[in-house]
Amino acid sequence: MRIAIALLLAASLAGQTSGIHPELAWTYHTHATPPNARAAKVAAFEATPVLAGGLLYVITPFNQVIALDPGSGAERWRFDSHLADYRDYSEASARGVTVSDGVLYFGTLDARLIALDARAGSLKWNVRLGPDQQTGEYQVTSPPVVVKDLVITGSSIADNGRAAMERGTVRAFDKRTGTLRWTWDPTPAGTTGAANAWAPMSADAAHDLVFIATGSASPDFYGGLRPGDDRYANSVTALRASTGKLVWSFQVVHHDLWDYDVASRPELITFRGKPAVAVLTKMGHYFALDRLTGKPLLPVEERPVPKSDIPGETASATQPFPVSGVFTEQHFVPRAGWCADEFHKLRYEGLFTPPSVQGTLEFPGNVGGANWGSGAYDASRGLLFVAADRLATVVRLIPRATFDSAGHGDTGERLGLEYGRQAGAPYGMARRTFLDPDGIPCNEKPWGAMAAIDVATGKLRWETPIPPSLGGPLYTDGLVFFGGTIFETKLRAFSAATGEKLWEIDLPASANSVPATYIWKGRRYIVVCAGGHGKVDGAKLSDTVLAYTLP
Repeated sequence: MRIAIALLLAASLAGQTSGIHPELAWTYHTHATPPNARAAKVAAFEATPVLAGGLLYVITPFNQVIALDPGSGAERWRFDSHLADYRDYSEASARGVTVSDGVLYFGTLDARLIALDARAGSLKWNVRLGPDQQTGEYQVTSPPVVVKDLVITGSSIADNGRAAMERGTVRAFDKRTGTLRWTWDPTPAGTTGAANAWAPMSADAAHDLVFIATGSASPDFYGGLRPGDDRYANSVTALRASTGKLVWSFQVVHHDLWDYDVASRPELITFRGKPAVAVLTKMGHYFALDRLTGKPLLPVEERPVPKSDIPGETASATQPFPVSGVFTEQHFVPRAGWCADEFHKLRYEGLFTPPSVQGTLEFPGNVGGANWGSGAYDASRGLLFVAADRLATVVRLIPRATFDSAGHGDTGERLGLEYGRQAGAPYGMARRTFLDPDGIPCNEKPWGAMAAIDVATGKLRWETPIPPSLGGPLYTDGLVFFGGTIFETKLRAFSAATGEKLWEIDLPASANSVPATYIWKGRRYIVVCAGGHGKVDGAKLSDTVLAYTLP
């Protein structure tokens, strides 16, 4: 989704630099090469660097993998995946690589899984996850996980193009040979697809479990062709890692009509001495689940929600709500004037108001709440840190004949809209972030927050306002590091205990990524990829990796 918010928003939210700054240790430019103009246009440098075997690994948005010296940033080797140049890529991002037993694994935008010798950068094997396609609808953007002798990957599937999209199959391969060992398909019955695992996964090797976060079934905003709850879409699911067999599944949204993917990695936590999984959602819900059974460890209620007024659509009558575990504002209050006038033209009955022909306000919007940047866990304090957005989305369903006759989605709306054909469904759709004519969000401030959730109670320990964001936090040594705000170019450090901002430093571009940390020759480094985001209008783009040492 392209986000169009005026750059003056950054100036209005920027804080003053204060406190003791870290020291810049080195800077590296990836000189990433896109396969075509489309990929260059939508690129986002979202990688988290990985230290293993004395090398620091970075992956570019176009699947060039680079090994760096951790102390100096000097390049040691580079591998180019040679992406197909004929695909119309929906996304161009890569969030990291996985290293195990001297082998580096990563997925590609043209739907391959690749294994490299981690020391030399030479190819060990390369497998295709599906048929070679002319479109860029089926990709891999998050790193795989390795459990014992298997490497397990999901996929990223484009939103809203058609009802019958690719299936969201999760696949496990022999990590030595690349031989397919098992598959698991979360796709609902009906004329549909997706329900794919595009977000980062987690694994508990000791219990032979892999935890899969799934997205919505296609198309996002009309579910009449996929009746029922769409059981394994919008869920966190535990699979037996060795076999792919289902162990348990917990659904956070029934019959999703809002693009409320589970975008955040399932976090492995300890809940009052018990192994658990924390689930962070776009709606701003925190669920704590028993890691072995999936049973909620904090109370969850099924509450009535609004009905759909769209013919052929049956919205779920109820949705799951945590009794304690809301980490972002969920009630929309418009700013006075233009925003309030436009708001009153829309359908809005609170959280889970279904899409409509007149236009529905969705809040929190489809960006979140929590997104793919996920949470960061402080086991000593029992806190889970998350960057929570508070941006509303306006969604409108457009009858098929009207949509198709308009041409390229031009239905008289102002510029900045995103249109989806939802081919095969009786409605196309239009959606936009709810902004005033100056590009400022129509809800009251703050438009985002860094929040600390007490994992044992679900209550907020603290929250600190931040601008809207797309990246995620890093926790280490009593500090929370974050650089993921959309329009600012800052890296900040917060106190894990209080949320106080301790310092901020300037970056060459926004860091829509998750920082990494490592210790090298007795010094702690914080390293961040600062590259901006191609789907954010006006964002400065870069190819910079920066490493800092703490005083």
